[in-house]
Amino acid sequence: MFDLCICDISIFTVNNIGGLLMNVLVVGGGGREHALIMKISESPKVSKIFCVPGNGGIAQYAECINDVKATDINGVISIAKKVKADFVVVAPDDPLVLGMVDALNAEGFATFGPDKAAAIIEGSKVFSKDLMKKYNIPTAGYEVFSEPEDALGYIRSAAKYPVVIKADGLALGKGVIIAQNLGEAEEAVKSIMEDKVFGASGSKVVIEEFLTGPEVSVLCFTDGKTISPMVSSMDHKRALDGDRGLNTGGMGTIAPNPYYTEAVAAECMEKIFMTTVSAMNNENRTFRGCLYFGLMITPDGPKVIEYNCRFGDPEAQVILPLLDTDIMDIMFAINDATLGNIDIKWKNESAACVVMASGGYPKKYTTGIEINGLDDKGQVKGAFVYHAGTKYENNKFFTAGGRVLNVSATGDTLNNAIDRAYSYVKEISFENNHYRNDIGQRALSADTNN
Repeated sequence: MFDLCICDISIFTVNNIGGLLMNVLVVGGGGREHALIMKISESPKVSKIFCVPGNGGIAQYAECINDVKATDINGVISIAKKVKADFVVVAPDDPLVLGMVDALNAEGFATFGPDKAAAIIEGSKVFSKDLMKKYNIPTAGYEVFSEPEDALGYIRSAAKYPVVIKADGLALGKGVIIAQNLGEAEEAVKSIMEDKVFGASGSKVVIEEFLTGPEVSVLCFTDGKTISPMVSSMDHKRALDGDRGLNTGGMGTIAPNPYYTEAVAAECMEKIFMTTVSAMNNENRTFRGCLYFGLMITPDGPKVIEYNCRFGDPEAQVILPLLDTDIMDIMFAINDATLGNIDIKWKNESAACVVMASGGYPKKYTTGIEINGLDDKGQVKGAFVYHAGTKYENNKFFTAGGRVLNVSATGDTLNNAIDRAYSYVKEISFENNHYRNDIGQRALSADTNN
């Protein structure tokens, strides 16, 4: 845990900590939210958990209000008042970027998650790249374009391949295209900027150099003064084994990431983590919540690929099972800007998560298929089964999304955690289910001496 000397930070104090049981409202309805809710349910400070909108698995651990969308700010405020929420956790990126935390705070609710001014670090890739340039935070070289003709002109005259093309705004984790040649680059620009496959998020594009090296995800708790990194992790975004196929929201994760050595961690803390938090403070955009650093360990050292303003999905599904401190204590402290007073502990174990997806994902897929092998809580004994896209009807679970289940397991070694996760996956079945068979294999073969 590292502290920054920052003054004049306004805080919103939780009034109900004094041993009183709390009602907690969680905003969101995917695997990340299920992981958060199962971890929150472990806290002795929590009386009841509510979730907007939730899903079939979450409904076994929280009271779900599924007629309100996660992006409906007024609707969420209304629910928070109705259930007398003492604390509200805003988990997904879109409501954070829209300013849900600001609106909840204005109504007197204590919250976890950054305000709108800070959430822009994920909401605009142009903002985040310009921030990194201004404060000398290591990242890939880049150019920004607001007109498709200018972007096309650049890739035809100056781009080196592979080249990375990113939609400026939020795109459900799919707004990044790695083009291997001019034809793919042209198609990427046209689909993002002209066809608007990601809507208004594609009004601008960032075209940046392709970095090489192992990827590492490091999520940090921060209140704007103190930075506390969580256990490192490795995501697997491609749909198929061998990192082939289309980009997805994530097909599995492992933690800790063996490429994230002590030396790399120290360099990241000095050059990236602390610098980023200080930069946001300098820009009057103090970040409080979970700040996600997507990193590439290049031959020239670690560089930032992207920032997220919330827990990663499915990174949360391997990180949270390893957390050995009451998560509500951490969230209270961030809300109060007293994170420096919390000694955050982690289990000396590894974790692995395998995503079970609907056949055809991330393209067209069928929903409403019955899921077999789960108990009445939607779990498998020994595993953490986080529901990403399910519904619960007539005492049965059915598929209701592309990524359906996140099957996580812990172990004393990474190999053991991976083996256990796959053993639990084999206990679950639904028609045309799809999952990768190589989650964690790159991590197991890591040679951190090179």
